Amino acid sequence: MYNNNHIISETVDNLASEESLEKLFHKVRDNVPLPSNDALNQIITLAREILFPGYFGQSKVSVDSLKYHMGVNLEKFFRLLKKQVMAGLCFAIDPNDDCFCVDETRKKAIEITNEVIKKLPEIRNVLATDVEAAFNGDPAATSFGEIISCYPVIRTLSNYRLAHELHLLGVPLIPRMITELAHSETGIDIHPAAQIGHHFTIDHGTGVVIGATCIIGNNVKLYQGVTLGALSFPLDQDGNPIKGIARHPILEDDVIIYSNATILGRITIGKGSVIGANKWVTDNVASNSKIYKNVKIHHGFENGYGI
Repeated sequence: MYNNNHIISETVDNLASEESLEKLFHKVRDNVPLPSNDALNQIITLAREILFPGYFGQSKVSVDSLKYHMGVNLEKFFRLLKKQVMAGLCFAIDPNDDCFCVDETRKKAIEITNEVIKKLPEIRNVLATDVEAAFNGDPAATSFGEIISCYPVIRTLSNYRLAHELHLLGVPLIPRMITELAHSETGIDIHPAAQIGHHFTIDHGTGVVIGATCIIGNNVKLYQGVTLGALSFPLDQDGNPIKGIARHPILEDDVIIYSNATILGRITIGKGSVIGANKWVTDNVASNSKIYKNVKIHHGFENGYGI
């Protein structure tokens, strides 16, 4: 019988070597593991059930039993999120930091989780405007219930708006994991640091990318395939990209951007402007501008990409 023990032993030695593990090995602090995608999925499921009762989770919730179910879900939400916030906070701590205190970190995780819970009514209010925007912007939609149940933008925004609050509270890693869960589910990629106003919607959604330093105003509508990205990355004296600079577009109120348009760099798309499909925009756009491609006149009506 063939014996490969020496091969396994040599491979283990190579994979466990310090050189092989450089920058690829996460050292656990005080037995606190990395945040869990499975646990975060449970948290998102609970959040959607809390924010949209009757549409996610328990579909037989009545008005009389709503408070009971809400209380149960919030208690579970608190327990799960507190543990994941703790894991996120520990992730960002230098494993060689002798000043690390697990009790202080746990206390901070509890405080952050309570702040998130207090924000849930506000998150729901903003999501209600997003539902309204999606309904008003799609003639095929028959009800708010259809929007909540079926439209990928609402699933994405429920993740994003929760993740954004966690980002504002300084939680490492977890906000990005939450928005990436939505990215996997819907094909819409929104960085949790992006700032997005109320009455925001994305029609269809697949392939949309919204960068970390984007600022999006109120009543903005995007279509599938839109990219709000960075044009270039300034380098430091060692040739490495400079982190943390504003590099993504600003969209003012009432902007519409049609499918597969690419908006790059720290430019401003002025209030009330419309960007047609497949356009490549790298310069500021004045308010109330209309930038179309291949516009044709047919029977007295304008017809073309993005119209």
